[in-house]
Amino acid sequence: MKILLFSRPQVKLTADDIDKLFSLVENHGFSYAINSEFAAMVQSLTSRTIAPEAIYEGEVECDDEDALMLCCGGDGTLLEGVHRLKNKSIAIAAINFGHLGFLTAATREGIEELFADIAEHRLRIESRSMLAIEGIRQAGGVVTALNEVAAQRLEATMLNIEASVNGQTVAHYNGDGVIVATPTGSTAYSLSAGGPVVAPACGCFLLTPLAPHNFGMRPVVVPDTAEIMLDITARHGEAMLSIDNRTYRIGEGEKITIRKAAESVLLVLPHNISFYETLHSKMMWDTDIRNR
Repeated sequence: MKILLFSRPQVKLTADDIDKLFSLVENHGFSYAINSEFAAMVQSLTSRTIAPEAIYEGEVECDDEDALMLCCGGDGTLLEGVHRLKNKSIAIAAINFGHLGFLTAATREGIEELFADIAEHRLRIESRSMLAIEGIRQAGGVVTALNEVAAQRLEATMLNIEASVNGQTVAHYNGDGVIVATPTGSTAYSLSAGGPVVAPACGCFLLTPLAPHNFGMRPVVVPDTAEIMLDITARHGEAMLSIDNRTYRIGEGEKITIRKAAESVLLVLPHNISFYETLHSKMMWDTDIRNR
């Protein structure tokens, strides 16, 4: 099996973390490729030398569906890893060297167990739906997102966004913007804006307003078979689209179309921990602040 190692410079990895990771790769007899940013970290923090042919730049070129991308970091690193895979049918797992790690498969302490599961083909893999976003001139094509797309203001003045579903107007959002999220993204930005938590298996998308001037505005749940269109008007002519961990400027007259992507993400998740147990542990729903 080939392991596609991925990390980013902002992840706080130690020399011990890196040595442990590479020892497990080597001891299990896996081949590997590593992104250039991570390779530079490895060579600066340890005495290891990475062969040039093992280093990849930008997007992953591997077409081996038996490969596994292993992200070292938190949810943000995993989202960037998904982007680098460019919709390939390769499973992706993350080891949480970050903060919350809601989507990660293992902790720093559980890395040996994860590698044992990889070696024995015991991985728990879920297919997660993505958004396909069209109409962004700056992107020059379709952009996909695992979590969400957020249309947001660039200036101090509010945006006006007409959101329609299958050609029918749902709402005019006057405020800071609107988020369109997948079930996976329901526990990310949308949640912080007052959106509901949605189980990953639900076939739906969320429209969550950002600081709406109309206090009656509430999140709306629509089927993932729907086509969503955002017609965005900004007083100063430009707005911003945040798509997972990437941003784009959009100008007057750009209409954004959002639908379910044909591709999905093959996400590796921990064994014996359900989505609901993750909510309890990561969001501290079992903690009663009255007992403090």
